[in-house]
Amino acid sequence: MRDVLSELMKVWRADGTAGVGTVVRTFRSAPRMPGASMLVAPDGSVTGSVSGGCVEGTVYETATEVIESGVPTLEKYGVADDDAFAVGLTCGGTIEVFVEPVSRETFGSLESVAADVEEHRPVAVATVIAHPDPLWVGRRLVVRPDTTDGSIGSARADSAVTDDARGLLAAGRTEVLTYGPDGERRGEGMRVFVASYAPRARMLVFGAIDFAAAVAKQGSFLGYRVTVCDAREVFATPSRFPTADEVVIDWPHRYLAAQAEDGAIDSRTVICVLTHDPKFDVPLLEVALRLPEVGFVGAMGSRRTHQDRLERLRAAGVTDHELTRLASPIGLDLGARTPEETAVSIAAEIIALRWGGEGKPLSGLEGPIHRSSGESEAR
Repeated sequence: MRDVLSELMKVWRADGTAGVGTVVRTFRSAPRMPGASMLVAPDGSVTGSVSGGCVEGTVYETATEVIESGVPTLEKYGVADDDAFAVGLTCGGTIEVFVEPVSRETFGSLESVAADVEEHRPVAVATVIAHPDPLWVGRRLVVRPDTTDGSIGSARADSAVTDDARGLLAAGRTEVLTYGPDGERRGEGMRVFVASYAPRARMLVFGAIDFAAAVAKQGSFLGYRVTVCDAREVFATPSRFPTADEVVIDWPHRYLAAQAEDGAIDSRTVICVLTHDPKFDVPLLEVALRLPEVGFVGAMGSRRTHQDRLERLRAAGVTDHELTRLASPIGLDLGARTPEETAVSIAAEIIALRWGGEGKPLSGLEGPIHRSSGESEAR
């Protein structure tokens, strides 16, 4: 829902009803991940996508019907279905899409959820997408770390879903949970889609150089909350990094240590060290490589710079095991030359690590194109 939230709020505030289709489960080579949404406004306009074009027409028709009927529905599209080619999903995957009417009446707490998402506060929305009793379908529970809002049908079900949703929210995961009709953990019959809106993953770019501006732009494009940090005030200015969410003037190692102490670094955080100056990057990498959780730590520099950096880090007491977390020289071998091309190679390495890709041409590989997050390993 995040990708259509601004348009959805316009309809909601105007007292209208939108038809929203959301991918809730995918199988094999599905084109979009769970949580991807498409909105059909009362005037028929469309925002977002659930399949990159494969089944948009059919979902559009269903969303239009849902606006009129007020009855949500769960649809499945894929090559296993008789009408797979009729809906156009010929890429080898299967998706389940929950299509529902969204208005002030059906989702009264949407404005508070939108505010949480906008302010980077963690919130999860648990929606019943299947149940033996049709009256339960579409009910939702808004779950925050310390509070809940709404109900899916009973105290028992609310309690079970709240506990599980908080676990998913802490991990930043979105998925379907299965219970018995009244929330029994070992039962079947009720399926609940939990959409986790955790704060955006962070990209920390250290070194206010021309390459940093290009990397910050790529990070923002990929959906990261980007921070550029440098101790040199003359270089670390917002005007030089217009796509960054914030520009910080501080010694890199001191800033990172403070962020870690504040709990602002997690397993999704990406750290790009572009300073290639020992007085900055060695103390910074000492902190970065010893973080209990981090998604990626990469450092820019030539082969000679890399070897010199390793020697300095070992002399500072960094162990060989800790050094295995370091991606250096940063980026994939794309033959990049310009700052923009280099930023693409860095982004490519981050994406490959995130999803377990090998960085090879797809034309020379076999098997599924899309990988699940479970197939990748954190560095």
